[in-house]
Amino acid sequence: MTGVRFAIAGAGLIGQRHAAAIAQADGARVSAIVDPAPQAADFAAKLGVAHFPTLDALIAARACDGVYLCTPTALHSAGGMACIEAGLPSLVEKPLDSDTAAARRMVEAAEAAGVPLLTGHHRRHNPLIAAAKAEIEAGTLGRIVSAHAMFWLMKPDDYFDVEWRRKKGAGPILTNLAHDFDLMRHLVGEVRAVQAVTSNAIRGHEIEETCVLTFEFENGALGTANISDSIVAPWSWELTTGENPAYAPTQQACYQIGGTHGSLDLPSGRVWSHPAKRSWWEPLTARYSPRGNGDPLILQAEQFARVIRDGEAPLVSGREGLRTIELIEAVQRSAATGQRVVLGE
Repeated sequence: MTGVRFAIAGAGLIGQRHAAAIAQADGARVSAIVDPAPQAADFAAKLGVAHFPTLDALIAARACDGVYLCTPTALHSAGGMACIEAGLPSLVEKPLDSDTAAARRMVEAAEAAGVPLLTGHHRRHNPLIAAAKAEIEAGTLGRIVSAHAMFWLMKPDDYFDVEWRRKKGAGPILTNLAHDFDLMRHLVGEVRAVQAVTSNAIRGHEIEETCVLTFEFENGALGTANISDSIVAPWSWELTTGENPAYAPTQQACYQIGGTHGSLDLPSGRVWSHPAKRSWWEPLTARYSPRGNGDPLILQAEQFARVIRDGEAPLVSGREGLRTIELIEAVQRSAATGQRVVLGE
């Protein structure tokens, strides 16, 4: 068998999705599963690959060229540091860590050692995001003025039967919005300051269930995000894009990005502009951005393989993952204090 050998640490749902994606990726294959659970050994046997109970055992066996860290977030830093010390490139599922300081130590250790560290913000690999990024960089929208992200959906009551899902840190800001915040940074630019307000008025749990926030981007653009997991609605990435087969696409929009010469809504990739004079009196026309095809998880696996095999720069580095965590931390701090928070202060 040929191809870059990947071990998957953590055989839960996301680990299994990565295994399926790697199996379809060019130049990559799964070589090992790392997880102490008995069912993980069964999963490895089903794939016909080695099973290891710990990362240390995997590293000692030299059974892979790179590692997917799909373990619980609290274990990300320990696993990442073990891989860095062993010289093993790793892709850490989002968020990079729930502790910003621990994430920073991991990123700095990887950079100092020259070991590739990637963050699993797979949405950047989605062809529709690549097409939107190309439109923005080509100047089609002109100077970006404002952007908006929606995340409205209903988590069922029995979702919260698991105790940790009712506790601080398990709300949608940290568990769901990391990808959306990452894409706002990727498409619009770095964020200078945020202001957020949250509510738990519907369920009354410790965690937030609704959040409204504003972004101030370093390039002068402004943005908003409206977030809730207690609304029956069709407007979220999960429910609009069809990226995850578990959700039927609603044919609605979840992001809008507007500039001085045009606007873009996603996931449709529709670009709005005036064909002649820019004026509210003039007609608007719409066209669809050309985009490629491909499952983002498969494309991510192929890019990770190229990072290892060819020395290609990661599309989403550990440093990029850290910046998104710093943004999330600023949002949480603003929500807790009711104050505008400047990143880096």
